[in-house]
Amino acid sequence: MLAGGFPCQAFSYAGNKLGFEDTRGTLFFEFARAIKELQPKIFLGENVRGLLKHDNGRTLSVMKSIIQDLGYTLIEPQVLKAIFYRVPQKRERLFLIGIRNDLVEVADFKWPTPHNKVMVLKDALKAGELYPTDVPKSQGQTYAKRKKEILDLVPQGGYWRDLPDDLQKEYMQKSYFLGGGKTGMARRLSWDQPSLTLTCSPAQKQTERCHPDETRPLTVREYARIQTFPDEWEFVGALTSQYKQIGNAVPVNLAYAVGQSLIGLLNSIER
Repeated sequence: MLAGGFPCQAFSYAGNKLGFEDTRGTLFFEFARAIKELQPKIFLGENVRGLLKHDNGRTLSVMKSIIQDLGYTLIEPQVLKAIFYRVPQKRERLFLIGIRNDLVEVADFKWPTPHNKVMVLKDALKAGELYPTDVPKSQGQTYAKRKKEILDLVPQGGYWRDLPDDLQKEYMQKSYFLGGGKTGMARRLSWDQPSLTLTCSPAQKQTERCHPDETRPLTVREYARIQTFPDEWEFVGALTSQYKQIGNAVPVNLAYAVGQSLIGLLNSIER
């Protein structure tokens, strides 16, 4: 089996969505080269849901054509929502699973079955079903003084539109007049809801992820728990690098669910 998560920024809603024009987007071709050289029984590719509609579907169409030329049958790509797989976060990922053509007739693949309960932020940061203890303390980024003063006024689960109008204009600046929801800006999370999708920076203005009670960005360990990493998993490097490692990851519990399906697929081939 070969698994790869070619960089998503080229197709992401949070990036510039340049696709193959972005040098990171061209790494898909390196993934295809690895498939050609290794000829694995199956492969798994992972990306953001933005890939589905990028360039009106032409980008994915090119990928499908290349996969077909390599001698693989692609299971129709699926977007899986992490909240249905014991992840307390509204995060969606696109999965591409291919089976070598000579094995298709015996292969039996089933997408993972959704969990019967949606986890929320409290499940990640407090002792309970997901973790036996409260989240351990760790380092984290901080807000500038004025930004903290403004975010102090945002209620739990609220965002910039919950501020007084004069503070909305101060915080949003030109964006105030552009329309649209911009629901990630000046956003304070809620204990009783899943977290919004984590990005590579918890204090970035357009993707604010403020703690539900304290006016501060989420810490490294809070970030990791929302991505369902075990507490003993270590992240290294500068603080910004640690956030990036976590923000770019596939949530562990979602990866586990997909992994179980892939084990079932491989077992069906080996019978």
